Amino acid sequence: MTLLNKHKALLFFFITIFFISCKEDLPLPEAEGPDEELNFLLENLGGKQTFLLPRSNDYTNIPQDPNNSLSATKISLGKKLFFETGLAINPMNPEGMETYSCSTCHIPGAGFQAGVRQGIADGGMGFGSEGNGRFPNPNYEVHEMDIPPIRVPNNMNMAFVENTTWNGKLGADGANYDTDALWVDDIFLETNHLGYSGVETQAIAGLEFHRMGIDMDLIENSYYKDLFDMAFPEYPEAERYTFETAGLAIAAYERIMMTNEAPFQNWLKGDTDALTQKQKNGAMLFFDKAGCANCHTGPALNANEFFAIGMGDLTGSDILGEFENFEDIQKGRGGFTRIDEDNYKFKVPQIYNLKFTNFLGHGATFTSVREVIEYKNQGEKENAIVPNGQLADEFKPLGLTETEIDELVDFVENGLYDPLMNRYVPESIASGNCYPNNDSQSIEDMGCH
Repeated sequence: MTLLNKHKALLFFFITIFFISCKEDLPLPEAEGPDEELNFLLENLGGKQTFLLPRSNDYTNIPQDPNNSLSATKISLGKKLFFETGLAINPMNPEGMETYSCSTCHIPGAGFQAGVRQGIADGGMGFGSEGNGRFPNPNYEVHEMDIPPIRVPNNMNMAFVENTTWNGKLGADGANYDTDALWVDDIFLETNHLGYSGVETQAIAGLEFHRMGIDMDLIENSYYKDLFDMAFPEYPEAERYTFETAGLAIAAYERIMMTNEAPFQNWLKGDTDALTQKQKNGAMLFFDKAGCANCHTGPALNANEFFAIGMGDLTGSDILGEFENFEDIQKGRGGFTRIDEDNYKFKVPQIYNLKFTNFLGHGATFTSVREVIEYKNQGEKENAIVPNGQLADEFKPLGLTETEIDELVDFVENGLYDPLMNRYVPESIASGNCYPNNDSQSIEDMGCH
């Protein structure tokens, strides 16, 4: 080999070593991780925006009734009225005067639902912790108590609900379009004739149904009058302080009550550390193998549809109250529409903030998120009166392992839990009463004086 060829060979050797060493220093492409996998699943379902809740002051993007536009003043009024025990002026027993509010059965710490299996408004006493100490007032007869025949649904993220209550009977639009012939013989149903959506209809009718009233002395001698005047200037003064306007204000407040600070919401907004690895695994199961998103979808992870999955009803020897037409209640949507195909179908609820909820299902037959997930994983009905042929196709064994159940529970309980719901509680109410309850036992329980 000539000297020149030796130099060429050495040069080629060093160049080769240089490029090999450089190549080893270059970062390798990162393997696809849980964030990318979860994002991929969501893209196939419409993208992250499909599941993102708006900010509570983003009135442009919050769904609302065209006949009840949102405003800061209206929401402020509704926020106070929702907790105002001074509206409880029509109790069955004088002892119940000014002792309860809307929030008696929709408690922030209990996921804005009752803290006990059966919510008790008029005729109840006590608060305990987050409403779990509510009990019947011994001075009330059972038939005098205001007790629902079905579990109190939570009222978070209600802007994404078209027709309210478990059978969706409230609201003049959505699934209830052209059902006006059925809007009779019921305070709630008759209120549908006002033409509002479900959230507004329920708030308006609920005030009268739950034995509340408009106390003009309270309004005229407090800041409530100015709030009503600013919120409803288009109403003649003689029609401005009514069940309708109070209900519209409460509905406006309910529409902005979003769980938009939950970890999953923060992950959707770009904070990849908002969810733990285990919760991301659970989220992937939620949107894929477990099939949860077949029914629980959109920003509120709910649906304005009705499914039969065989859950039990609010029955048993320990149930309080005597309920008329209970068979209709058991039939869910079909009990309202009178259509056999709708029998035993119930509305798909939103599933945020269930972590500390001790009663789940329309009949409150489940005591934890884990129990519900295990029930759906097994895919066998618990309610014998529901015909097998009526069960939803989606209700079938899921084949989840114990590890996968743990991951899914973690995602639903913690990934979907907004811990800051007290931001929706007013600092005060105009009556000066204790709230959400104002009976003697609640006052003691809450340390309210």
